[in-house]
Amino acid sequence: MKPKELAWDLGYAAGWRLVRAMPQRWASRLFDIAADRSARNGGPDQLRRNLARVLATAPEEVPDDLVHASLRSYARYWCEAFRLPSMNPVRLAETIESSASGLEHIHEAVERGRGAVLALPHSGNWDLAGVWIVQRVGSPTVVAERLAPESLFRRFVRFRERLGFEIVPLTGSATPPFEHLAARLRQGRIVGLLGERDLSGRGVPVAFFGEPARMPAGPARLAIDTGAPLLPVHCWFTPGGWGFHVGAPIDTTGGVRHTTQVLADRFAAGIAAHPADWHMLQRVWIADYTADELARMRARRD
Repeated sequence: MKPKELAWDLGYAAGWRLVRAMPQRWASRLFDIAADRSARNGGPDQLRRNLARVLATAPEEVPDDLVHASLRSYARYWCEAFRLPSMNPVRLAETIESSASGLEHIHEAVERGRGAVLALPHSGNWDLAGVWIVQRVGSPTVVAERLAPESLFRRFVRFRERLGFEIVPLTGSATPPFEHLAARLRQGRIVGLLGERDLSGRGVPVAFFGEPARMPAGPARLAIDTGAPLLPVHCWFTPGGWGFHVGAPIDTTGGVRHTTQVLADRFAAGIAAHPADWHMLQRVWIADYTADELARMRARRD
């Protein structure tokens, strides 16, 4: 294991132990301080470029207050992630349900025995959406990006399994993730997918906030192949609580590309309504990649 990988692994291990043991007020303050430090000198460049697309402005015109709020929101996500195993899942589900909207779309899909594909962006605390599903519907199946080192990946898997999730690794399994997810949908189960960042380089071309990007084909393909409804979901933070909205099923009859574009539009609407809670510090838009990187992506598609 490389020294940097060991440091990440030990850091997360310490976080899960220490942050859970702290009073919530202390833990929140600690993560706020970390966010405030990250916001110095304008904050991360990629976050600023991403928010510029949401606001339809130049990166240097993005308000510093928004960048700061976004980093505090991201810090809150991690603080809650570290504390989640010690939180009461029944009470969490009740709190989420009290302010959620569109939950009937999930219940209707489950009652029909078709399962459902829940697609959502990296916004708010998406793990808590899964906690609600565990308590009200049953164990959801989610995909996990394989992290390095392997020990850190296993920690994330164990963390989400303790919450009641079934974890499917994105890579490195004997069964391709698509086949596993499709099987679960045909069993009437819920599949949750983070869907606005293409990790493969082979994603579907979309216009996202009016600019070319690529998004994973998985949500649309799974819905089309299995007949399960594709439900766009958005999560955000509220003072002392969480927002959770489930949109109406997306019409998939137009095929994978059209369906993915509609999903991108739903994502954009939710992100525009809650820009500070979109935790995207990585590249999404094609314009942010170099010519060499784009050439390698084209080679993978060919």
